[in-house]
Amino acid sequence: QVLLVESGGGLVQAGGSLRLSCAASGRPFGDYYMGWFRQPPGKEREFVAAVNWSGQTTNYADSVKGRFTVFKDSAKITGYLQMNMLKPDDTAVYYCAAGQIPTSRPEAYNYWGQGTQVTVSS
Repeated sequence: QVLLVESGGGLVQAGGSLRLSCAASGRPFGDYYMGWFRQPPGKEREFVAAVNWSGQTTNYADSVKGRFTVFKDSAKITGYLQMNMLKPDDTAVYYCAAGQIPTSRPEAYNYWGQGTQVTVSS
């Protein structure tokens, strides 16, 4: 059974930082990409960032470029989303996902975590 578990969400003031983690288990992920998505209140789920399992290739939504960084640990079983210069518009439930295609389309990802709430106060 594949399991993705996010952690690290919380409440932060605008301009602050948070680091989200996504621990993966249950199968070899060597040919997978890890994606991060978010769903703001009352809105559709949207792409944030993605990294391939080797950590060498990354992709970002325009809204987070220069502020967020996606990376993997050396053992390559945990992914991270470092979020800096947070804005109130970043408030959302954040999800990590695993899929075999480097895409921003959520339907292309096979496995999903349970989500973690990030709230940015003004």
